Amino acid sequence: MLQQIAPYFGYLASLFLIIALLVKTDVQFRVYNILGTIAFITYGIIFSAWPVLLTNGILFFINLYYLIKLYQHRENFDLIPFESNDLLTQKFIAFYKDDIATYFPEFTEQQLQGNINLVVLRDLVVANIFSAQLHENGDATVVLNYTIKKYRDFKVGKFIFEKRKQLLLQQGVKRVVYHQVHNKSHETFLKVTGFTQQGNGYVKVL
Repeated sequence: MLQQIAPYFGYLASLFLIIALLVKTDVQFRVYNILGTIAFITYGIIFSAWPVLLTNGILFFINLYYLIKLYQHRENFDLIPFESNDLLTQKFIAFYKDDIATYFPEFTEQQLQGNINLVVLRDLVVANIFSAQLHENGDATVVLNYTIKKYRDFKVGKFIFEKRKQLLLQQGVKRVVYHQVHNKSHETFLKVTGFTQQGNGYVKVL
């Protein structure tokens, strides 16, 4: 019976390893590699394929070691205000223009003027640009909240809206508002970071 289903473990292992090459974060890469090695180890045990078992046993512990290191690593986050004519952010926006358009299709650089503009640094790497227009009632309408693919693990959002929300509060922000969301993955991000849906948009009370 086991030998009949064993080939499926081989297919499953291959599938996990393929997915590992397609994911966005280092953590996801290691998790799918671990799942792949577990499936191959099962395959090796059923068929007594010792080379497969030995190789994937070693790979399992290598991936587990680096996964633990990723979780133990304490990243340095920082939040820095910027002006709409800042050269670094202009180059950042130009470089990621096409990807930004999939999340904020109506965004233009002119919309940054007069806004609350913040850059999130993650280990001194520009990870996110946030811009919101502040209204008299304390609503900050989001014009841009773009995080590069490598850092889309929700940590940036939690840093802005939870750990450093005092910076927004000091500038008079009471609520962060999205009038419309154009991207499903961004919608997931908003739900994870505590936004609630209101009509076609999302709102978070600080």
